[in-house]
Amino acid sequence: MASTRACLVALVVALTFFFLEGLAAAVPVTPESTAQRRREVRSLLRRLNKPPVASIQSLDGDIIDCVHISKQPGFDHPLLKNHTIQPSYHPGGMYHESNIAPHHITQTWHQNGKCPKNTIPIRRTKEEDVLRANSIKTYGKKMPQSIANLDSINKPVIPNISTGHQHAIASAQVDNCHGTRASFNLWKPTIARANDFSLTQLWITGGSYSGNDLNTIEAGWQVYPGLYRDRNTRLFIYWTRDAYQTTGCYNLHCSGFIQTDNQITLGGSISPTSTYGGAQYDIDILVWKDKVGGNWWLQVGGYYVGYWPSFIFTYLANSASSVQWGGEVFSPDVGQTSTQMGSGHFPNEGFRQASYIRNIQVVDSSNSLILPSDVGLIAPQNNSYDVQGGVYESNWGTYIYYGGPGN
Repeated sequence: MASTRACLVALVVALTFFFLEGLAAAVPVTPESTAQRRREVRSLLRRLNKPPVASIQSLDGDIIDCVHISKQPGFDHPLLKNHTIQPSYHPGGMYHESNIAPHHITQTWHQNGKCPKNTIPIRRTKEEDVLRANSIKTYGKKMPQSIANLDSINKPVIPNISTGHQHAIASAQVDNCHGTRASFNLWKPTIARANDFSLTQLWITGGSYSGNDLNTIEAGWQVYPGLYRDRNTRLFIYWTRDAYQTTGCYNLHCSGFIQTDNQITLGGSISPTSTYGGAQYDIDILVWKDKVGGNWWLQVGGYYVGYWPSFIFTYLANSASSVQWGGEVFSPDVGQTSTQMGSGHFPNEGFRQASYIRNIQVVDSSNSLILPSDVGLIAPQNNSYDVQGGVYESNWGTYIYYGGPGN
């Protein structure tokens, strides 16, 4: 009898808990709450969408606003209120040319016009873009609980951080690293679910996840329907100084990055992309810390796109300690997604079939481009996505093949 009574009491407590939890979770949606959310969305849109000098309708559905360079979102940062745009100082050193025929990489919006001098092109954010996000506060940001743990390259994975992410990357520890450069093969991987994404990028990092002080500068290409509402291959950047907790964002979705170029749209579609067994295209990306101003500059192809001022960082205010290059796939159903990485084929298939990153270099503390040393390869789930290093070649330099079809 006593045991039966105890079970009944436990059952009542459990039912009460779930009932109260359900009441707490079931927040009613009222006309007032809907109107408040709309007001918050429109307030965000006013901050992101600066008054344009001109606007260009792109064939991919984007609207590109040509915003005066002094009115860009970067200057909303409290440390940049009276900032003067800085000149760039290019690193010296080696550049390896390839026997791949050069192809001119364009962005889709270029077909319908160009932005005037002293303006920068910004992809207009629409109301439906923000409403697709989990919350207004997290729009254009990576979530801490679902971010790849770069520490896991050399340390065990911290629980709940890398959930949902799969990688196939090369990594190098570099003392006083001042940047990196590489050529990234362009593809249009298939995305299995709307919430999945696939990207290829470089990471420049300092600090750690464990201390919530990870600093990153990131640049590359991605296919991300949840952010861009399509499956186009798009140029992107990202930064954080607190392990993605509160700072940083994609592209120009927050203040921090200062754009100086009127030809390249961050978040804009890139074309053409490579075809399996056919023509191959790649895009050259260089990020370096200039020795005079200390800013981290971004160059895409021949365009000096802009820079991250060093004082928005902590560790990267001085230098980086590691660099990574490779692919990443995110899916809520990790291990069960058929979202492709790179070309969607494994690296052992080689040129024209597998995706590559070639001419990998790092910028040392004397502002010179040099070959990386002790490059490690990491592919924790190589039955889905893998990475292979190649023997150094005069026309490809240090390179990797990476990617796969998923599970």
